[in-house]
Amino acid sequence: MTTDEDTTASAVTVSYRPATERVRQELQTPSYRGYLRKAQRGRVAVGDEWSEFVSCGCGTTEDVELRVERIEGGSAIGTETAFEFVSRTEPRA
Repeated sequence: MTTDEDTTASAVTVSYRPATERVRQELQTPSYRGYLRKAQRGRVAVGDEWSEFVSCGCGTTEDVELRVERIEGGSAIGTETAFEFVSRTEPRA
């Protein structure tokens, strides 16, 4: 939840894993970006991690791990926040 002290971030860079072409394509869709704005609305910090999923078509999904790498212009995700996605390839813990 945002407070009066929070300002909307203009952009948030998020790394993702697994770094597959299918995941990359799904993260780039306007509908996924809109979903993420709603699901993660509110205060955000570098290092925050989110367990999400992307559609693989025909009712199937793939789990994806997202991590906030950089925040520009504020401290909260809002309706105008833009996302940049970068792949993350280090091994899973």
